[in-house]
Amino acid sequence: MLLSGGLDSTTVLAVARREGFAPHAMTFRYGQRHLHEIDAAHRVAAAQGVSQHVVVDIDLRQWGGSALTSDVAVPKDRDVSAAHDIPVTYVPARNTIFLSFALAWAETLGATDIFVGVNALDYSGYPDCRPEYLRAFETMANLATRAGVEGTQRLTIHAPLLHLSKAGIVALGHELGVDYSLTTSCYDPAANGDACGRCDACLLRLKGFAEAGSRDPIAYVTSA
Repeated sequence: MLLSGGLDSTTVLAVARREGFAPHAMTFRYGQRHLHEIDAAHRVAAAQGVSQHVVVDIDLRQWGGSALTSDVAVPKDRDVSAAHDIPVTYVPARNTIFLSFALAWAETLGATDIFVGVNALDYSGYPDCRPEYLRAFETMANLATRAGVEGTQRLTIHAPLLHLSKAGIVALGHELGVDYSLTTSCYDPAANGDACGRCDACLLRLKGFAEAGSRDPIAYVTSA
């Protein structure tokens, strides 16, 4: 289970547990702008009782290429309902890197399932959140490991939120009893962790809660 500490991955963790899995959670400290999401992932993993939680250290700031791994400003106050080019918050190949680490861990665990919280509806236009990408990675994964070649492990990538809106994700989380006060989604939070309320991630999250008819329980810098 790839666990960022955000709304989507926290909901997916609850889905995996409902389906009877005993999840092992993997979180990344990859040189992102802030570490509040690492703290959130620890809170979520503890609250949902994962079998094991590991935090993997890699440094994507070495080459940057994203507002999340460099000093490029995070875009604010965009119209998230309008079509956009791929934004500067896209981290080059991030999901491919993360899923590759998860694939390696799954092989050592003998696990045949990887859960990921990607979404192809209310998202920022990232190419590695599309269903065709996930299908291609799953095909590659089953060609790339000894377990796959020897036929002892057939890996499945699960993306249960892929075709849900943010409102649908929030509603599903409420149904599963998810405590969203433990999570964070903001790209550019205040020093104390309060969400900015203005970046794409915040705006999509707030849109989801509003359309689901509920209130986001986390703290925001603005009155959003």
